[in-house]
Amino acid sequence: MNIARVQASLRLMARGLEELAAALGDEEAGEAERTARVIAEWGRRGLTQQEASALFRRHGFAPQTTGGWARSDWVELGEDGLRYLTAKPHAWLEERP
Repeated sequence: MNIARVQASLRLMARGLEELAAALGDEEAGEAERTARVIAEWGRRGLTQQEASALFRRHGFAPQTTGGWARSDWVELGEDGLRYLTAKPHAWLEERP
């Protein structure tokens, strides 16, 4: 099996699915719009890992997106074990046109 070829094919399929999703209606729901929706829905409350993953899935992101946001200082783990958005995503949301 040619792993590199399989990976390239999967990437092409993913791009095609993104285009198909946009064609089905909400064309403005690109990554920035979906990110804004996640931030707005999450708000300032704490979420469990499962809740955060479900929130990202609902808005078209991989459930592992929480980890990327944590590495970018957009999500922090509270003393209660819940995940909270930091000030960064809230500031990003407020600066959007």
